[in-house]
Amino acid sequence: MEFSQQDFDRLLLSEHTRKTAEENYAQNPLDGDNLTKWGEALIELSAFQNPRDSKKMIEDALSKLEEALLINPTKHYTLWCLGNAHTSCGFLTPDISDAQGDFDKAYEYFQKAVDVDPENGLYRKSLEVALKAPELHMEIHRNGLGLGQMSHEGSFASSKEKESKKQRSSEFKYDVFGWIILAVGIVAWVGMAKSHVPPPPPR
Repeated sequence: MEFSQQDFDRLLLSEHTRKTAEENYAQNPLDGDNLTKWGEALIELSAFQNPRDSKKMIEDALSKLEEALLINPTKHYTLWCLGNAHTSCGFLTPDISDAQGDFDKAYEYFQKAVDVDPENGLYRKSLEVALKAPELHMEIHRNGLGLGQMSHEGSFASSKEKESKKQRSSEFKYDVFGWIILAVGIVAWVGMAKSHVPPPPPR
């Protein structure tokens, strides 16, 4: 996997956030916002891993976010992050019947986030998109691209067919990783937007 400078910067920022959150947790394990930041950083970092490590990292993020939710059960941003983590986990699960459980949980968490903050367009959009996740998952796997396994190409296929199949396989690979990092990108963008809020204008 090749990284652009922007990807590398994201990786460094996420790793710094993860380390800081880990240190803060040692000082105050009951800080729900810190646990949410930790979970977010792990979701972001998962996009840079191979599928197996990525899934382990997302499962770790889920435990951090669930712990944050125990501290503050109505924190809509934590609920939304949990929805993203379950969506990512679902796409990293090859069997649709197993993945469906994650997609269902993702939908539930997005719905709870919308219930708490109904005016939030991002939460409402995530809820809509969550309904399409199982269909996209099946489409990806129907076309022979499982995460962590390349599509099998028959030895009798012509070179042109192989090339076309490889291109389709590559496109589907980018589709699924694009879906997974869509949530990650939104999380990163929201986090950066929060940290760069302009000061209020003077009166």
